[in-house]
Amino acid sequence: MNKPMPTTDICDANEDALADGTLRVFDPGLIALGGRTAFAGPAATLKVFEDNALIAEAVKAPGEGRVLVVDAGGSRRCAVFGGNLAAAAASNGWGGVIINGCARDSGEIDAADIGVRALALHPRRPAKRGEGQRDVAVAFLGVTVRPGEWIYADADGVLVSSTALAV
Repeated sequence: MNKPMPTTDICDANEDALADGTLRVFDPGLIALGGRTAFAGPAATLKVFEDNALIAEAVKAPGEGRVLVVDAGGSRRCAVFGGNLAAAAASNGWGGVIINGCARDSGEIDAADIGVRALALHPRRPAKRGEGQRDVAVAFLGVTVRPGEWIYADADGVLVSSTALAV
């Protein structure tokens, strides 16, 4: 994958899209993990709570360069993403993972060729009940992400665009 254009340059080149809301910026608060510092791709979405069965199912399927955006309810009581899932996501062609929740196994995630953003790290594993929703609009950190919208992430932040941007 080619390294995406810096999010700062995307913002500078798309001020009209920022003004009309077709380009949105996640509020700060995500930590960066994984072997990729920058990633971009169309969004696939999940909504879960303290359960990672649907996340595991998703990353074990072909990612085709997509970015998995997971609203885990902002829970800081357990991690819903870890080293095994990062390895699966990398080997199955996912561009990145963004989690409104916690991750664990930071060393293993950092060793994987995947970009990950999460709220925090937590050592406790989640339940595996298989509860949640796929392919729904998710809203956290000041933005709503719909399936198929484009995600652009780097060290400066995370953007979501209604359409793919010519960058």
